[in-house]
Amino acid sequence: MNIDIVCVGKIKERYLRDAIDEYTKRLSRFAKVGIIEVTDEKTPEHASDAVNEQIKAKEGERILKHLRANAYVVALAIEGRQLTSEQLAARVADWGLHGASHLQFVIGGSLGLDARVLARADMLLSFSKMTFPHQLMRVILLEQVYRAYKINAHEPYHK
Repeated sequence: MNIDIVCVGKIKERYLRDAIDEYTKRLSRFAKVGIIEVTDEKTPEHASDAVNEQIKAKEGERILKHLRANAYVVALAIEGRQLTSEQLAARVADWGLHGASHLQFVIGGSLGLDARVLARADMLLSFSKMTFPHQLMRVILLEQVYRAYKINAHEPYHK
């Protein structure tokens, strides 16, 4: 399985890069993982809704250029479906069994995802009704995908 994390912005914090590297390394037993970073737009303080939509549209254009036609695309969105770790593991196994050899998870910037990216997604996934920093979501997503593979392999993993 090939898995891409398509995300907005670069990770500056060393501790987050270390965690991303660790889970990417762990996942390499199960899948080929790539991280595709697109440039984020600077958001002015007190930006209007119209400016925020323009920023999401620019970031969305950059994301869409990296989404493959034959990939199963999962966009992380607060309005998406919430799954348990076991349910995500079942989905990952199901995607693999039904011919999805390429998964692409999409993490938007601080303003979220453009409507065109959400429309392109095959699934909207939410990790919580709470808001998390988009940089931290990379770590959370990679950990949960790794956990899904461990569950599917019937291997122990801490709870």
